[in-house]
Amino acid sequence: MSQETNAVAEPVQLPPQHKEKPKQTKAQLTLQELLDSMKGVQEDIGQICELMSEEKVFVPEFFASFLKLVQPIASTLPVSTAILPREMGDVAQALVDPLGNLILLYEDGYAKIENLREEKHRDLMVAIVKDVTPKIRLLINAHRQKIEERMNFLSSVTKEMQKVSRAFSDATSSEPQ
Repeated sequence: MSQETNAVAEPVQLPPQHKEKPKQTKAQLTLQELLDSMKGVQEDIGQICELMSEEKVFVPEFFASFLKLVQPIASTLPVSTAILPREMGDVAQALVDPLGNLILLYEDGYAKIENLREEKHRDLMVAIVKDVTPKIRLLINAHRQKIEERMNFLSSVTKEMQKVSRAFSDATSSEPQ
């Protein structure tokens, strides 16, 4: 019986040893997967750094263009309060100026200005640009129509003025002196 006990004891000991070997293999695979993952993370970090570097160049260029586009047509543009993050609180009215400042007005009269050029506001800046771009288009169209109306008025008035001034010039030059 002692042999049977030993025989039974040995198989009991073998499976744990046998299980330990797959754990070691699995640990090695896990280590390799971890190393592969870390290499992927390193590549991602490199891309993030490159993208952030490019973003630092594009944001000032964007706001320089935004200023040139918006300043002639509006001192501020309305921003939908629905797109603002909840952390900003109960905003009654939001406006963006041509310099890229977000002006937040609250019901209690409190006002706050956020600089959209700051890195911490990149996602908010994108949301605001998406919100105001159709409004800019409407303002530009209205501005164009206003100029067209002025030009039509000036063109008609100028033609009549030219006729009148020629007639007056002809009349005064034909008078004997």
